[in-house]
Order: sequence, then structure tokens, then C-alpha cells
Amino acid sequence: MATTCNGFVVLCFLSLLACAAINGQLSPTFYSSTCPNLQSIVRSGMTQAVNRERRLGASILRLFFHDCFVNGCDGSILLDDTATFTGEKNAMPNANSVRGFEVIDTIKSSVEAACPATVSCADILALAARDGVVLLGGTTWTVPLGRRDATTASQSAANSNLPGPGFSLSQLISSFANKNLNARDMTVLSGGHTIGLARCVSFRPHIYNDTNIDPSFASQRQQSCPSSGGDNNLAPLDLQTPTTFDNKYFQNLVAHRGLLHSDQELFNNGSQDALVRQYSTNDAAFASDFAAAMVKMGNISPLTGTSGEIRLNCRKVN
Repeated sequence: MATTCNGFVVLCFLSLLACAAINGQLSPTFYSSTCPNLQSIVRSGMTQAVNRERRLGASILRLFFHDCFVNGCDGSILLDDTATFTGEKNAMPNANSVRGFEVIDTIKSSVEAACPATVSCADILALAARDGVVLLGGTTWTVPLGRRDATTASQSAANSNLPGPGFSLSQLISSFANKNLNARDMTVLSGGHTIGLARCVSFRPHIYNDTNIDPSFASQRQQSCPSSGGDNNLAPLDLQTPTTFDNKYFQNLVAHRGLLHSDQELFNNGSQDALVRQYSTNDAAFASDFAAAMVKMGNISPLTGTSGEIRLNCRKVN
């Protein structure tokens, strides 16, 4: 009798899993039977990329963020423009800015060789973003899977939905709230700026016009970012450890050494000051909250079930 009950419980559990997939819930074990080596293939591809250029860990994390904030985590940002299709790559927040597409292409090719027409580009990007953080010394998290790829993209949504470097705190909170992410999520996800580089055009207004900035830091940044020209000159978002995923970004904010106007808005006598202080002294709290917020962000409006498709080439619809 006990055996029958256990079998019944297993059947119920499997039914629940099936329902979860139908109802659009993601699962970490989505590919466990159809592509069991998926995670090691993605990790291998990201390891090669980050060993070649450590900045790519930050680039892929940003690519995932810019994907999720535009009509959900659906791989739409990966689609190339064509004569009859305008994608998101040349939207104002993305043009000459988002990068790392060739890393996703390479990983996708490896995944296709192992598991043809099985794993979405959206899921590959979600895993790659996590691995990039881990490879730069950051925390890990379990990535729920089962996203499918969009067959459309929206340049106008990319222009309107992505928060900009000149945003105020209230604009940042509102932008994230539109994606069901709260102010705490917004602040901890901004900690992704502990890695990566920004272009002069993005931080010029902050280092020349704002007063909530350490004068010596502003002067230092002005040397490579003139008041006009040099728009594409790069500077690290975290001046202390630009290729290590840690809580130094928040220490910079407390010292008024945030690179972007939007960074320093998080610590400017506002609602997030206490949380920034906490993260600046408690790396474990930052890591834990960042992992949880990344899972939450990865759950923004995924395509599941029979919606969308499994793209064979991440740059174009099938």
C-alpha cells in the first residue's frame, strides 16, 4: 500500500511539473533529460571568453539585463537587423554599447552540436550571465530554465524601457517597478556595475556638472573624458576592482565615487542610502540579495510552452 501511495505521489509531482511548464513557470531541471550537459557547455564557453577578455563577463551580464527589460527575457536583443526587420541592437541604449553577441553565437553552436534544436538562445544567455559573474569571483545561483525565443523585437521598447545613466532615483525606482522589481532589487542589481566599463558619453554630465561627486575622482575621470569629444573613451564603473565581482561598487558610492549619475543617485540622501551602506560593509548580504534579484529578473515575461520558438541561429528567426 505504501508503495502505491509513493507511486501516486510521484505521479502527482510529475503532473505538477507538467502543469508548471504549461503555465509558464520555469524550472532548473527543464533540460535535464533533453540536454544534460547544457550547463557545462555554457560554462566552458564562458570560461574561454572571460579568459580571453575579462570584461566579457560584464558585457554578457548587461546583455541579459537589456534583453529582460525589453518585452521579457526572450532573446530578442540577439536578433540582427535585416532589410525587412528592425531589431533592438541599434536602439539608443544599445548602439555602440551592448557587446558579446559573438560569445553567445559560439556557445549556441556548441549547444546545437550536442542537443540540436532543443535549447533557446534566451536560456543560453541567462546561464551565460550567471557564469560570467561566477568567473569574475561573484556569487552563483540556480537558473530556472524553459524560456523560448522571441520571433520579434522592438527598438521602440528598447528606447523607452531601459533605464539611462542620467536617471534620477525616482526614475530608476519607477523603471524597475514597471518590471515588478522593487527598490531593493533595483539597488542590488545596480551592483552589477562592480564590473565592466562605461563610455565617456555616459558619465560626462556627472563628472562635469554634478556636485555630489568627490572632486579628485571627477578630476581623474576628466583626464580621459574631455568636455567635448572622446565619447567612446572608456572608464571602469568600479575604480577599485573593475574585473572582480565584489561589493566595492557600493564602497565607491559611499565615497561619492560612482561613475554614472544614476549610480550616485543610489547614495544621495535618499531612500537607498541605508541599503548602500549595508552592502558596502557586508559582501555576503550583497551576494545573497543579488542572486535572488537575478532569478527574479530572469522571470520577467518569459515565452514558454508553445509560444515563440527555439532559434537555431540566435541572430535570426527560423
